[in-house]
Amino acid sequence: MVARAEVDRSVQPPAKPLEPGFSGWRTTALALACALVIGGAGGLIGLGGGEFRLPILVGLLGFAARAAVPMNQILSLVTLTTAFAMRWHHGLLVGVGDFAPAVAALGVAGMTAAYMSARLISMVSDHRLERSIAILLMAIGLLLVGEHLLPEGIPALVPREPYWQIPAGLALGLCIGTISTFLGVAGGELLIPTLVFVFGADIHTAGSATLFISIPTICAGLWRYGRLGLLPRRRTLFRIGLPMGAESLVGAAAGGALAGSAPAEILKLLLGGILVAAALRAFWKRHP
Repeated sequence: MVARAEVDRSVQPPAKPLEPGFSGWRTTALALACALVIGGAGGLIGLGGGEFRLPILVGLLGFAARAAVPMNQILSLVTLTTAFAMRWHHGLLVGVGDFAPAVAALGVAGMTAAYMSARLISMVSDHRLERSIAILLMAIGLLLVGEHLLPEGIPALVPREPYWQIPAGLALGLCIGTISTFLGVAGGELLIPTLVFVFGADIHTAGSATLFISIPTICAGLWRYGRLGLLPRRRTLFRIGLPMGAESLVGAAAGGALAGSAPAEILKLLLGGILVAAALRAFWKRHP
């Protein structure tokens, strides 16, 4: 019986590595092209692009979901900081001050949630993590599509007074920050509709305000990932993170420069459908 058990264990397949090996130049070139497009879309709308990049890291480059999440946050941070610089240069951050109490509350709550929820990645099994990511990404994709179909001019749910905006921002920021950190995304796809429909911001102001919230939230999550030892290895950062980060930077710079005049609503409708399909393909796998 002992010998049979030893033989059975010896033929079990080795565990899948968290970080991929070399994927071939064609796959790498496709991933870089996708990073350029995603960076442009992120700079245009005010997103980090992580929700679209995550299926590429897992489905195309072969990352395990547990390793893809912190890598995704690093690349999202590159996209967001570039978009912030471009919007500041073109004077697109002026209207954010009208929503300062809501932005501050969302940011503080998002950073708190990012710090507390980063540990979830190390506590959830790979199968449940992939299924959870698939469900959340599909929900975000449907939200992007549904937001485009809603009529314009809907009154804000929360009045402009700070004593209304701050409690609402803290409560919503905790929820959004938890989901964003779990997915390794910036949270803009949830923050933008929150700022538009709950606090009454226009779409372009909401995209700019999101940058003030998402950048510190991602930094808090990455700091926590570092303390838990979940950040990518240096070799992976140089081989995959650096090239994709450079492509994201170029794309975000171009998208940020066009953010004031581009039809973001139409782009979000298209990206929402793409996101649902990508989530199904990359994460909704059959498990024995």
